[in-house]
Amino acid sequence: MNADRIDPATMATATGTASPLLDEARQRPESQLRKNLKRFLVGNRLNLLGVVIVALFLFLAAFGELLAPHDPYTADITNSKLLGPSLTHPLGTDELGRDLLSRIMTGTRISVQVALIVLGFAVTFGTVVGLIAGYFGGWVDEVLMRLTDMFLAFPALILAVAIAASLGRNLRNTMIALATVFWPWYARLVRAQVLSIKEREYVQAAHSIGMPQSRVMLRHILPNAASVIIIQITLDVGYAILATSSLSFIGLGAQPPSPEWGTMMSTARNYFRDAWWYMAFPGIALTLTVLAFNLIGDGLQDALDPRSGRR
Repeated sequence: MNADRIDPATMATATGTASPLLDEARQRPESQLRKNLKRFLVGNRLNLLGVVIVALFLFLAAFGELLAPHDPYTADITNSKLLGPSLTHPLGTDELGRDLLSRIMTGTRISVQVALIVLGFAVTFGTVVGLIAGYFGGWVDEVLMRLTDMFLAFPALILAVAIAASLGRNLRNTMIALATVFWPWYARLVRAQVLSIKEREYVQAAHSIGMPQSRVMLRHILPNAASVIIIQITLDVGYAILATSSLSFIGLGAQPPSPEWGTMMSTARNYFRDAWWYMAFPGIALTLTVLAFNLIGDGLQDALDPRSGRR
């Protein structure tokens, strides 16, 4: 046997010492997704708290109406109007004797559903506009960005109020108004990412081999901008829920007897001195939801942003 070709594993076994290089070679490299997930869940306990709260509200959005202990829409003809928290009504009742817990659980679906629809349209349209503007540049970029600037020139909530008031007072028009004011932010965000990514080597290599432009945009540019878009979506879900409740609070969104949280608080302000629970509990539900999504957004930013200094 050639003494110059000794197996490192055999030598390590014979000497009773493990080679650090051999052990490192045997370890499977940890995937980037697993690393990001670990940083998100372990790096900050507030991230886990946000996940738990969001999971709870998503569960209520899916099954809240089925699990509600009372009918959220039917008024109680008995003497149960504006009752405080009790075993029968843990969060009290409203001015018509309806159970607040049941109405808040049912209203969760409305808030989450509106936010998903609004952001679904805004992200899709804004991403397409930003992707095209950033990739092609020139006059295409100028036209699309000047159109975007027209919407960004107005305060978002004021513009949403104007659109919702002109279209009519209902939840559908509120969603149209909010989607209209949300998409320009995604167009700007995606455009900035595309301007940076399209100059990188792998994109230039794709061009050099004759890859179609649409394929370059969808396969090489958009996936590399996805992390920033995801972070912004998680931050905007809470803001979309808050904006929906704000428009409903001033009478432009959901209308009674809808259990939407903003509508409930709008009615509750007339009874605030005598029934504090009527406004307090829908407000707490709204606050916790917005806070939870913001915690998740901040945590994802730390986990997905390579420039983050947190480990």
